[in-house]
Amino acid sequence: MNRRAFLQTTVGVAAFLRGTGSSPAAHAATDGKLPKVTVANLRRVFHNGEHNAFTDLVRFKGRFYLTFRSCPDGHMVHPTASIIVLTSDDAKNWKQVHRFSVALRDTRDPHFLVFRDKLFVYTGTWYSGLTTLAREDYDLNKHLGYAAWSDDGAKWHSPIMLEGTFGHYVWRAATFGDKAYLCGRRNIGFAVGVRGEGRKVESLMLESDDGLIWRKRAVFQEIAGDETAFLFEKDGSVLAVGRRGNAPAQLLRSKPPYTNWDRKDLDRYIGGPLLTKWGDRYVVGGRHTTKAGPKTSLCWLVGDQLHEFAEFPSGGDNSYPGFVELAPGRALVSYYSSHEKDAAGKTITAIYLAELVMGD
Repeated sequence: MNRRAFLQTTVGVAAFLRGTGSSPAAHAATDGKLPKVTVANLRRVFHNGEHNAFTDLVRFKGRFYLTFRSCPDGHMVHPTASIIVLTSDDAKNWKQVHRFSVALRDTRDPHFLVFRDKLFVYTGTWYSGLTTLAREDYDLNKHLGYAAWSDDGAKWHSPIMLEGTFGHYVWRAATFGDKAYLCGRRNIGFAVGVRGEGRKVESLMLESDDGLIWRKRAVFQEIAGDETAFLFEKDGSVLAVGRRGNAPAQLLRSKPPYTNWDRKDLDRYIGGPLLTKWGDRYVVGGRHTTKAGPKTSLCWLVGDQLHEFAEFPSGGDNSYPGFVELAPGRALVSYYSSHEKDAAGKTITAIYLAELVMGD
C-alpha cells in the first residue's frame, strides 16, 4: 500500500490545530450540566485519489478497525466501488487488512458488527451492471446486502450474499442477546416501476441468528424510510435515530416485540446518522446543515433534545461518522469529507480521524 494512502499528519488542517493541538470548533453543549469536549489530534488517515466515503469504526479483539467505501468514479452508483478495511493496534498507524467488491454492483455504506465472536462488515449494493448507473434507473428492488466476516480480523471471508436482503438497502446493524438486527429499507410492497428512493419506502428491522441469513422482524418506518441507527438497552428496548431524506430526522423508541413505535421529530436533518453511548451518555452524530454548509458534528442526546458539542473540519460531501470509546472520557471518531484540495487544487474526498477528550 502506497504510504501516501496512509498519511498520518494532517494536510490542510494543520493551521486549524497548530499551537493548541485541539479544535476551536469543539464547544460546550448548551446545557451547562453536560461536559465540554475538546477535539484533538485531528488527522487525515486515508486518501488514494479515489472518492473515499461512508466510514465506520470498531474495536475487535484488542485492535481497531476502520472501514469505508472507495471508488475511482465518485460518489454515485458505479460497479468500480469497493469496501476497504484498515486495522491498527494503536489507532495511529493503519494498514489495509481487506478489500472487496461485488461484480456488477456498487458497494457502499459499510458498517461493522461484532456478533458471535466474529467481526462482520455489511454493505448495501446497488445493481449497476457493467458501467455507471443513471439516476433514473436506480431500482431498490434489485438491491442486495453483502458481507465480509472474520474470526480473527486477519483472515476474511467475502463477498458473501446476505440471504433475505434482496430488494432491501441494508444499513447499520446492532445486537441484543443472541440475535443481530439490521436496518433494511425497501419499496412498499416491492412496487415495480418506482425508481430511486422517495416517500414510498418503508424501513424494516431485520433479524438474524448467524449474521448471514436475515428475516423480517418489524416495520419501524411505514413511509419515507431511510438510514437508521439502532441502540438496544439492557431490557431489550430499542432507541433509534432515523434519517428522513432532507427532512428533520426522527428519534424512535420501541419495546419487544417491536410492533409499536414511538416517533418524534428532532430539530435537524441528520445525514448518515450515528447513535452510540459514551460512558452513560447518548451521542448522536452525522451531517448537519449549517449556514456555512453541510458539516459533520456530534451531539449529546438528552431526553428528546440534541445538544451539539463538536463540529469537525468538513464540507461538501461529508459525514457518516464512526465512534469508539478509548477510555473513560476519551473517544475516537472517524468521518469523511471533501473540504480539502490536493496540490493541483482539485477537491479530494478523504477519511479523517479525531480524538475526543471530555472535560468538566
